Amino acid sequence: MLQTVVPFRGEAAKQRLEASREERASLALAMLGDVLAAATAVGRTLLSTADPEARSLARELGAETVADPGGGQGAAVAAVLAQAPAGVTLVVNADVPCVVPRDLRTLAGPAGLGALGLVEARDGTTNALALPDPALFAPLYGGGSAARFRDHADAHGVTAVALAIPNLADDVDTLEDLERVALRAGPRTQAALGQLVRP
Repeated sequence: MLQTVVPFRGEAAKQRLEASREERASLALAMLGDVLAAATAVGRTLLSTADPEARSLARELGAETVADPGGGQGAAVAAVLAQAPAGVTLVVNADVPCVVPRDLRTLAGPAGLGALGLVEARDGTTNALALPDPALFAPLYGGGSAARFRDHADAHGVTAVALAIPNLADDVDTLEDLERVALRAGPRTQAALGQLVRP
């Protein structure tokens, strides 16, 4: 069965968004909600977070939660994967609010054939992974991580497949990003964007 892992930083998320702390928190949770809604539609979904509001949202949407051990995104994902059964596993960032179930099924395709699927953000970081098995994961996030994930797969004799999935490639770090994707974003993100106080 397809399983998806979503790491979420919680209160510290989206520091580059030019908005109040409350607005940033609301937007981050809204984007997470849209990601979880897509993920739960295609299979088991596990959220790694220390944020109580995010845990509550996960329960509402039918996702399971795992405590974030601290130490960054890689450690958060690794904590979930250490408990995950063998099989195709997706890792999807919480700030891709345009994602729909079809995108996740497309992402899973290469992993079902034994390859590592990868969606790279415009800045060379990694927005989504499809692992043929959780054991292939390594905590390689950060600047230039997409290249590192490709090298990691190659070192393990696994083909890495770069996937052009716009809804997964479009992450949100700034208000400009959010406005660029607003018309394609999920309903929770669009509602939160509508509440945003602009100068």
